[in-house]
Amino acid sequence: MTSETELLARAAEMRRNPTEWEKRLWRELSGTKLGHKFRRQHVIAPYIADFFCPAKGVIVEVDGDTHDPVADMMRDRFTAKKGFRTLRFSNLDIRENMEGVLLTIVHTLQATPDRWSGLPHPNPSPEREGLAR
Repeated sequence: MTSETELLARAAEMRRNPTEWEKRLWRELSGTKLGHKFRRQHVIAPYIADFFCPAKGVIVEVDGDTHDPVADMMRDRFTAKKGFRTLRFSNLDIRENMEGVLLTIVHTLQATPDRWSGLPHPNPSPEREGLAR
């Protein structure tokens, strides 16, 4: 079993060396271009999500040719039990239908309730922005 430290190191390495299709999708997800912040290669132990929207609990996976559908199904069940929703797109989807991929992500974000509605963000900024005073 992989330790949290090893997962974090692997995630950092994956951020430094993304696949071509992860790079292309990240250009569209970075910042708040879709109205929500995403993280790249986010650890949800024992897994690493390609992209994760913490406010909505939405995971976006970019599946290459080597993905195992059975393993992916088990992983998706695991993350669903933690309250996360996973969207999977193939490299081909990103290459040939980026607009459709982005529309699916946007519709999913819009249809998913905020995880912290009415509560302060669990990781407030050092300046305590966003917290009720």
